[in-house]
Amino acid sequence: MSTINAPFGMRPAFHPSGLDRAQALAGGIASAYNTDILKGQPVKMDTTGVIVVAAAGDAFLGAFAGVEWTDTTGRRRVSNYWPANTAYQTGSCIAYFYSDSNIVYEIQADGTLAQTSVGDEANLSNTTAGSNVTGLSQCTLSTTLAGSGANAQMRIVDLAPLVDNAWGDTYTVVRATISKSQYVAVSNAI
Repeated sequence: MSTINAPFGMRPAFHPSGLDRAQALAGGIASAYNTDILKGQPVKMDTTGVIVVAAAGDAFLGAFAGVEWTDTTGRRRVSNYWPANTAYQTGSCIAYFYSDSNIVYEIQADGTLAQTSVGDEANLSNTTAGSNVTGLSQCTLSTTLAGSGANAQMRIVDLAPLVDNAWGDTYTVVRATISKSQYVAVSNAI
């Protein structure tokens, strides 16, 4: 049973077409951006055309996948997370993130979810949780469901087919799609 609280952020499980590739965005993170961006953390586009961490309830693009840049000493860096306050040489940063709203993600809920939650929507929770040692997000999905006709960040589509994972477990791992994408119009929950 999923009784252990061990969140892993938003992990792409599959795409209906079979292609779940990360998008590359040149200059995708502002030099010296003051917040860690962790692998699997939800990100959104800000008004200057760079990605930033998305908060619970925000329309967002998808999950962060990694970054590469040339630091101020001229050394090329590749990382699964963005270290806060890192400066880089102008024009050297490339940020990677999953942005297709059809990607199905696996994510651990912050509590119990029942099979009746399929088709319903929920916001993300703990969006800034994670480790800058491993570079991995510990973002979770809220168990507070939006309800019929209401919108939230993600739509639950299935139970993740993992060993010892079942509906009603203490920390259910589900599969979900982005419902509140910055790239598409929001649709109501079923």
